[in-house]
Amino acid sequence: MIQRPQSLTSVVLNELESLILSGQMGPGEPINEKAFAERSAVSRGPIREACRRLEQAGLVTIIPNRGVFVRKLEPKDAIEICDIRAVLSGFAGRILAACITPAQLAELSDMTARMEAVAQSGNAPAFFPINAEFHNAIFEFAGNKRLREMYAAISKELHLFRWRAMLVSPDLANSNQEHFAIIDALKNNDETAAAQMMESHAISVKNRIVDSGLGD
Repeated sequence: MIQRPQSLTSVVLNELESLILSGQMGPGEPINEKAFAERSAVSRGPIREACRRLEQAGLVTIIPNRGVFVRKLEPKDAIEICDIRAVLSGFAGRILAACITPAQLAELSDMTARMEAVAQSGNAPAFFPINAEFHNAIFEFAGNKRLREMYAAISKELHLFRWRAMLVSPDLANSNQEHFAIIDALKNNDETAAAQMMESHAISVKNRIVDSGLGD
């Protein structure tokens, strides 16, 4: 049963978002308001409001008189998002290389080490959350609020594709080698290299999505 201290809409929103971003609910899958309300012991009002917010975030599609469905991104959408992400990532890398602290570098290095352990075992579902944490931290540490907000706005949409691409075409070892290269550039305060590595890493993600054939 859902706990009450937090607003019901926020709790429902977080749960639905988690189901979608983890891949437990796939593209085009309907969100059954009645069943979800019964399972979670909440009224349908908070569920409808949560779905409206998910639509604003680009994660679901609301079709009048038909219902709510997990959004199905077209390959063209994913490619456009990846291209924008590459530009934002390069900028974040450049900013962070100039101001990264030892504590921030240690935190990013720890995440990379954890990803390496997971990559060696081939556990894609365990790799993905740490990977997301790593990239979110880079934008957080860069210290540019608007840049971080722009990245967050496109990241959730991209997760609709990235999660399935990682499961269908897991290239965990190579992906994490790119993370190590990013860490090296940041450690050396090499702004140009950090920007280039961040951008090329984002392009690699785009290529994996395209190569996976998802959405064809």
